[in-house]
Amino acid sequence: MIEFERRDNIAVVTLCRAPVNAINREWMERFGEILDELEGNAQIGVLRIRSALRVFCAGFDIGLIRRHLETGGGPVAQIDDTRRLQDVYFRIERLPQVTVAEINGAAMGGGLELALSCNLRIAAAEAVMGLPEANLGQVPGAGGTQRLTRLCGPGTASRIILACESVTGREARELGIVQWAVPGAQLEREAAALCARIAALPSETLAASKACIAVQSDSGRTGYRMELEMNLRLLGTPKTQACVAAFFNRPRR
Repeated sequence: MIEFERRDNIAVVTLCRAPVNAINREWMERFGEILDELEGNAQIGVLRIRSALRVFCAGFDIGLIRRHLETGGGPVAQIDDTRRLQDVYFRIERLPQVTVAEINGAAMGGGLELALSCNLRIAAAEAVMGLPEANLGQVPGAGGTQRLTRLCGPGTASRIILACESVTGREARELGIVQWAVPGAQLEREAAALCARIAALPSETLAASKACIAVQSDSGRTGYRMELEMNLRLLGTPKTQACVAAFFNRPRR
């Protein structure tokens, strides 16, 4: 369903629930167990989320929705499951690690919302992504309306959500939904190189930078003050001191 491995200081989550990585309760529970291992783990600097299938993630299991309606659980049960998924994505968003979504194929509904909860997104140019919940008479409920709007603005969010428009990875790059779009044959190599480059940086610095970026959208906190506070703390850590020393001791040309 979901595989988890550690490669040095990079954690790799591989979605492998055939045929389309549909999300059900077991999927959410398994992801929660993985997050339990990652939260507070200073030895891991990067979380890479990828798929072993041709699809990245197709969103909520339609069979689960159908069972809710047929067994009398109805909307209440569906909202409970959506709330659980929101909680998983909130936890991903708040991880100290830099999170990278490697979108190799279709990322629809909750699958795109998973990618949006990550810091960075690299997609195959041919991948397709969208938030088609309006086709089911629903609103994207696992953070899609909030994160996509914050990321790309209300114009692009309205295009994707209200018009139920799907876009390719290349188009998503142009719209700012993903940061990189590369040919599908190069995706795995490029994603691995990106994660390795980030993982080479001090994990304390990455976590502090993430926290500063996050408060930018929180009007109740001052990001500028936090930048100063974080740097003051980081300058007292051995890794930051080593980075500074290496910079000043680098060979001169």
